[in-house]
Amino acid sequence: MLTRVEKAQQKWGGSHTVIDNWLNERQELIVLYCKIAGFAPYDKNDHALPEPEQIQSFCQLLMDYLSAGHFEVYDDIAKACEKKGLESQKLANSIYPRISSTTDVALDFNDKYAEVNKDDLLEGFDNDLSVIGESLELRFELEDELIDNLFSNHTD
Repeated sequence: MLTRVEKAQQKWGGSHTVIDNWLNERQELIVLYCKIAGFAPYDKNDHALPEPEQIQSFCQLLMDYLSAGHFEVYDDIAKACEKKGLESQKLANSIYPRISSTTDVALDFNDKYAEVNKDDLLEGFDNDLSVIGESLELRFELEDELIDNLFSNHTD
């Protein structure tokens, strides 16, 4: 996931402030995901669960990222695709419902874990974290497809 965002930043970085900010937020989200999942170099000791504060921070950043996508970036992309051609509009219309399904997974995760505290038994957390990770990977792939289409076909 982190490699994907680095490539996206290299490819589209500097082209639009909203997309730059969004990709930076994506990178922060991935780093925090790796920390709470215990991926190298953020290995957890003895497979301990992450601190509730880390989970809450991840949920907040996740909601911020989703909001930026839905209320800033996607609108700009949709408008550009609408103006630039039927093929781009068809692509956007086919991708948005798939992105929405990943939003549902993220909202479910947030509903379950945003208010977590030390006394909560986090049964199923590792599985839920895996599900959200897979969902985010798909989401990033779809978002990159939209952005790539926009920049490869519609930049002046």
